[in-house]
Amino acid sequence: MKPFNIYLTGVGGQGIGLISETILRAVDHGGHRVKSVDTHGLAQRGGIVVSQIRMGDAVFSPLIPDGQADLVASLERHEALRAAGTMLKRKGVLIYYNTVWQPLSVRLNERSEVSQTDIHSLCKNRGIKVISVFRDHLTDIRMQNMVVLAEICKRGLIPGIQQEHYEKAMADLMAGTMLEKNMAVFSAN
Repeated sequence: MKPFNIYLTGVGGQGIGLISETILRAVDHGGHRVKSVDTHGLAQRGGIVVSQIRMGDAVFSPLIPDGQADLVASLERHEALRAAGTMLKRKGVLIYYNTVWQPLSVRLNERSEVSQTDIHSLCKNRGIKVISVFRDHLTDIRMQNMVVLAEICKRGLIPGIQQEHYEKAMADLMAGTMLEKNMAVFSAN
């Protein structure tokens, strides 16, 4: 399999670690070689959290070079725009949860909030496919990551990975009520 690069980003508290580990294990359950690295330094303070996953036969490092991600998954609009502009390759795919966790510069009125139009304009100029997801009846915002994961699965955005691989990965990572709630959100799409 040729290399496929997945860049995940969000804000501390959104569940980047869980979605990253779920994808990593799903790729493993799918029988592919995979490497990953996470940046969790600011996770507890609402800072940026990033995970990088590389799958394929000729992958020797978990770090994705700038502009080489095939898929960017973001749990927040500001991070979606940043990652699409720096990490996503031309004609790649951006999937993001349509919500905003305002950075300090926006709260201080030093910068404008990133809009969907901002994201779509950047992506159109680079031939990037954009998928925006949002679930208004989501009762727990910590489950936004499962909404994005469900859409990744539904659209087959990661080559060779099927629903059963994601479900096995979730069962590896969770149990009891936590597994039931996450699986319900994942299956609702």
